[in-house]
Amino acid sequence: MSKANLLDRRQVVSTLLADRKDVVAIGGLGASTNDICAAGDHARNFYLWGGMGGAAMIGLGLALAQPKLPVLVITGDGEMLMGMGSLATIGLQKPSNLSIVVLDNEAYGETGGQTSHTSAAADLVGVARACGIGDARAISTMAEVEAFAKAVHDVSAGPRFANVKIDSASLERILPSRDGTYIVNRIRGDLGFQPI
Repeated sequence: MSKANLLDRRQVVSTLLADRKDVVAIGGLGASTNDICAAGDHARNFYLWGGMGGAAMIGLGLALAQPKLPVLVITGDGEMLMGMGSLATIGLQKPSNLSIVVLDNEAYGETGGQTSHTSAAADLVGVARACGIGDARAISTMAEVEAFAKAVHDVSAGPRFANVKIDSASLERILPSRDGTYIVNRIRGDLGFQPI
């Protein structure tokens, strides 16, 4: 894909969350968490500040615990590469309410912008399919992002996976709370559970 045709990551994330209703959104380490916050802080946003590679597994846990709620993981290509084994577990468990979006700029943004493996041989859509995630797609247009955003609300047809090629623009960081206890208690409270 030509660099001129790459999507703006903030536009992608804001489109995914524009009509979120009851979606629980998990942001992967770094830019994807900032992008989710930039789209609007929400009680059902779960921001990751550590544990690189863990976003998809946290999403799996939430999806299994709350099977009637749509769960959306938004992460980057570096984190997904680190947590690639999680796709095998998701493919085995097949949570119908889980959607995973990888914002793929083909770079490790949090460590200095080194070229990631997705710029060459690593095909995350192919990996997701090979792990048993039947609805795995590459997204390259905003129309496809909009269609995927609507599909996230269908809690009976997942899991689904999308790899979205985005530009590598350096954007202002919109930092949500780094207080893990606050983030966990806020989401628990919004889901009707007592704080920990």
